Parts: sequence; C-alpha cells; structure tokens
Amino acid sequence: MSHSQLVPGVEVVAVPERGLAVRTAEGEFLSVRTADADQDALLSRLSGTAGVEPDDELVRIVRAFEDAGYLADGPQCPGWPADRRDIRLLGDPVLTEPLAVLLRSLGAEPRTAPPASAADGQSHSPGHLLAGDPAAVVWCLDGPVPEGLWDAADRLPERGIAWLRCHREGWQAYVEPLAATPGDVTSAHVRARRLAATPAHRELAAYWSGPRTSGPPVRFTVPAAGLLAALLADDLSRWITGAPDTGELPARRRLRRVDLRTLTVTEHPVLPVPDVAPMPKQAG
Repeated sequence: MSHSQLVPGVEVVAVPERGLAVRTAEGEFLSVRTADADQDALLSRLSGTAGVEPDDELVRIVRAFEDAGYLADGPQCPGWPADRRDIRLLGDPVLTEPLAVLLRSLGAEPRTAPPASAADGQSHSPGHLLAGDPAAVVWCLDGPVPEGLWDAADRLPERGIAWLRCHREGWQAYVEPLAATPGDVTSAHVRARRLAATPAHRELAAYWSGPRTSGPPVRFTVPAAGLLAALLADDLSRWITGAPDTGELPARRRLRRVDLRTLTVTEHPVLPVPDVAPMPKQAG
C-alpha cells in the first residue's frame, strides 16, 4: 500500500452502535463496513501512525479508501517553486496590497506597481509588462476596464507568463480565469462572451467605454477586498504548484462574479473565442 493517510478534509468518526463512518470533503457521511478488521488498527493506518504491518482484511479496507480517492502519500501542500516566485502586481492598491500579503504568506515574492490609466501607454506596454521576466502578472482594477487597457497583457501567455485579472463594475466584481497558455481565455474573450450573452449588449458596451454618471463612489470594504485577494491568490497558487482545481468548473474556464454587498460568489463557464478568418474579397 503506497497510500496510508487521509487527505485533508476527509475524516473518519466512530458512530455509537453503528461502527465507523467517513465524512467526505463534500460533507457527506458514508458507512464503513470493516467486517473482522481491527478498527483501532484501521484508524491508526488512516492517520499515518500505524507501526505494524496490516493483515489482509485491513489491506482490503485501506485499498478501498485509496480507490475512492480518500488517501494520499503525505502532506498535500506543495510549496511555491523557487524559480517562479516573482509575481508582478498592477492596479489599484485597495486590491493589490492584500493580495501581496497573501502571496508572500504562500511563498511568492510579489512586486507591486502603481495604477495604470488608459492614457498611460508606457505603463502597460509589452516591454513594461515583461520587465523582470515575472512568472505571472496580476492586474486588479477598482472600476471597469477601459477599452484596450489589457490588450498587451492578453499576449503574455504567448511569452510563457501567466495572466490573471479582476475588476469592479458597480457593486459587482469579476475575477477572470487565469490564462497560462496561448489557448486560454483572455480578457478580450471575456468581453466578447459577456456581450454575446446579454440582450443589453449595447448598454454594456457603452458602460465600459464611458463616460458614466454616478453618485457617491462604491468603496471596497476590507472583507470584500480580502475575498477578491483570496480568490486570486488561490487561483495563482493552485496553478503554479500544480494543486488540483476545486469546484465544478475548471479554473481556467471559469468567470467568477462577486456581489460586493453580500460577498456571494457565482461561477460561470467561459470559453476562448476562436479566431475568425477574414471575409474573402469580392471579385471585380
């Protein structure tokens, strides 16, 4: 048996007059039929503290746990790779500052840069984004994304640099999927998909391009900014360490919408937009 320890989130409990039960990572309870196996020996084996060789019946039960995906070789928290610690953070400090704190706690070395405006072409040029050869660029905006601001960053995966971003639209914030390869979802793809999915596509396009008239500005609360930072840090750390995704949708095909009033997160599938061949020229 190569696996002998329960994975994080899976627990075994002794139920009075019912034997053992497994609480899965999803919160469900399943009965364990141990037959003639020694329950104490089984619990020791599952906790990784067993010191003696198991008998055949115990081997059978442990193998059933392994087949169900409830066991692992050892600690399941891979460290941040030393050669990929350089993470470039761009955008508004209300989001980049808590994100930097989380990334440092995970083992990364984030570098922050001041916010970039749509008129500041130098700050989001390809050369500026590639400076220092970061492993990933994360861009956070406390507002809608101006037209063209993220065009250069959408090309980062072609250079082997991961690209992650979020922005706010009123009381809603959007965490876009991480793009790590040329075939992944870019910000331009997300914009196109969102426009195609709503009957108010003209209104949405006008909202993005501005100008917009509003009353008192929406302010990120500390919990809301912390939630967005946590979502971004988790996406980035899972990708860079190879940890498995959580949830029903793949992280690189998932757009998350966060209600900043209730801190409710909803997930929506999003796919890349295929390149369209140019229309053939008419003869004559």
